[in-house]
Amino acid sequence: MNAAVLRYRVMAYITGAVLLVLCFVGIPLQVAAHNDVIVNDVGTAHGILYMIYLVVAYLLTRRLRLPAGPTLLVLLAGTVPVLTFVVERWVHRRYIAPAQRGQAAAVTSPAAR
Repeated sequence: MNAAVLRYRVMAYITGAVLLVLCFVGIPLQVAAHNDVIVNDVGTAHGILYMIYLVVAYLLTRRLRLPAGPTLLVLLAGTVPVLTFVVERWVHRRYIAPAQRGQAAAVTSPAAR
């Protein structure tokens, strides 16, 4: 489970950072300076990274057995600037940390031996 969580967190932060650059640097430069280079390059990078994020996030939500609502929120978080950071922290506190504590308790409990 730890590897899936690490992959999700890394992709959430990378996807969120690239989306921030696209929205707050690339688009203003495109509008104000008529410079499409950053929008084209960063936009393409975000599209590719978002597809990877979707796969990684979906695999994690299935492993955690999340209901449809939280799963949809996690998957759509990469489309709104800053939302990936907020949702990642929420998912970690609400679902990942309790699952990891339960997994650790099952490994260390005498009944599991």
